[in-house]
Amino acid sequence: MKKILMIGTGGTIASKQTENGLAPGLTPEDILAYIPRVKEVCEVETMQVCNIDSTNVSPAHWQMMAQAVRDHYEKYDGFVICHGTDTLAYTAAALSYMIQNSPKPVVITGAQKPINMDVTDAKTNLLDSFIYAADPDSEDVSIVFDGKVILGTRAKKERAKSYNAFSSINFPYPAVIQDGQLIRYLPPVCHQGDVRFYMDMKDSVYVLKLVPGMKPGVLTRLLEDYDCVVIESFGVGGLPEAITAEVYEGMPKWLKEGKLIVMTTQVVSEGSNMTVYEVGKKVKQDFDLLEAYDMTLEATITKLMWLMAQKTESYEEIKQLFYKRINHDILFAKFREES
Repeated sequence: MKKILMIGTGGTIASKQTENGLAPGLTPEDILAYIPRVKEVCEVETMQVCNIDSTNVSPAHWQMMAQAVRDHYEKYDGFVICHGTDTLAYTAAALSYMIQNSPKPVVITGAQKPINMDVTDAKTNLLDSFIYAADPDSEDVSIVFDGKVILGTRAKKERAKSYNAFSSINFPYPAVIQDGQLIRYLPPVCHQGDVRFYMDMKDSVYVLKLVPGMKPGVLTRLLEDYDCVVIESFGVGGLPEAITAEVYEGMPKWLKEGKLIVMTTQVVSEGSNMTVYEVGKKVKQDFDLLEAYDMTLEATITKLMWLMAQKTESYEEIKQLFYKRINHDILFAKFREES
């Protein structure tokens, strides 16, 4: 049988009711006791790196999770991380960049209700995660939730209460788990070479969401405190005239200081393309702005944290790293950059 390491981090799946509301309190051993059928699937050992509400997850916690996988990588056939749902998509994306080219699966799961409740999705999600982690063709970082497998770079939490909380954005589900059976829709990549771990993440990234009538100056103030600002633009990607003027005025200084501006869209599905409309095309071309295209916001943010921690020496090198496809995070960039 496959040997899987279960890593506890807290979250709803591990929560108990307190007088102040739900709070993490169960250990990985406590959680595992609720799914005795796992003994038929794989051999499981447990460890805990933290026990927090996922609202409090930070890059430091991602480093703890990645370190736990790296330290135990040779001993186990796969890993299942129990995590709160609120920032689960961010963690899955971050670990996709911190643990690359992995022939062993790193599965992240959680629940909308604690595992100790009579009615809960936790037992199914966790057992499904072990089924997927124990399969010999599973690899890389994925989420298993509500019977679906979602690549770590493609997930977004779209529902606050329902069991089908997560969707795969701009990419199909590679597999599903139905009645304890794994059904694959996409073949595995079958990695060549060794797994690569990256422990450093630079968290100097902020998101600016455009709203109609927004006054100029916000972007300038943000770039005083952050090294990178991701702008969530409208539609396929456009900037209002006032913000465009601010970019033209400030960009020479920001480029000299090594600051980054990355364009994405507020629209969840189908991605951006700034070259479609006049309100985006000229500013993108004049400053060679990075554009997220079909990437999720979670993947965009965590990929920037990862690449800014690398020893990049030029904007061209940053651009190459940003558009490098990792765990299927971006599909459209090469075509659109060449067109």
